[in-house]
Amino acid sequence: MKNKIWQYASVALGCLICGASINLFLVPHHLLSGGVSGLAIISYFLFGFPIGVQIFLMNIPLIYAAYRVLGRDYTIMAIFGSIMFSLAVDVTQFLTNYNLLDDTLLAALTGGLVSGLGSGIIFRVNGSGGGLDIVAAIVKKYYSFNFGIVGFAINLVILLLAATLFGLKLAVLTLISMFVGANLTDKVVEGFNRKKIVHIVSYNTQAIVDSILKEVGRGVTILQGEGAFTRQQKQVIFVVVSLTQIAKIKYLVQEADPQAFMIVSEAAEVMGRGFTLPGARNQ
Repeated sequence: MKNKIWQYASVALGCLICGASINLFLVPHHLLSGGVSGLAIISYFLFGFPIGVQIFLMNIPLIYAAYRVLGRDYTIMAIFGSIMFSLAVDVTQFLTNYNLLDDTLLAALTGGLVSGLGSGIIFRVNGSGGGLDIVAAIVKKYYSFNFGIVGFAINLVILLLAATLFGLKLAVLTLISMFVGANLTDKVVEGFNRKKIVHIVSYNTQAIVDSILKEVGRGVTILQGEGAFTRQQKQVIFVVVSLTQIAKIKYLVQEADPQAFMIVSEAAEVMGRGFTLPGARNQ
């Protein structure tokens, strides 16, 4: 029950931040956002229709699709997110009167950062704000290709409309805002403390393993390998650590075996005890 309350509260907060970003940074400078809200902003600039009302109306067929394809639980969240986002945009409309930034480029960057933060809060709790979130969920369920392709295609149409109706400069600044927002969203969802995968090939594996277990406090997996040229059996150490622990790992490996071969790569997502399970120690 507490998790559900936290999820809905996070979605409401994320929607409020996104709505405030639209009215505080984008609309005063004639900038757009991506997805359904971008289409609603275009209509607002052309005809003066309330942005929030338009967003909700555009979400109705998407919510119906969510109900048919994704089930009741997701649909309830999508309805809640759509309503909250629509309300947030219209309730914070008074913010358009406060022109905090005179420079349009700064407004685009700041708007992208703030909206990215709001979206990240929503996605971090597996929530939905409606719009392209619903399309993303449907694509993820039925198709193997990345939703980024679909999202890019939809936003490209919005950018082309922006360039045609309001000029190329506005379209480029909107693209910058979208890019900044998408990157910050990823950072918030994944967490700023990214995880790294470390593979270590050494003939002194036990000393390295003991050092990692004692000094770093991370679990280690030992893989069995064989040199392709020498055909000599060897062990490969596999460990997942946080970014701040990489320097310590390098030092320990160098101390135990200066000839060790080490590969450090990025982990897109890490789940399990020690990283995401309740009560586990996160480092």
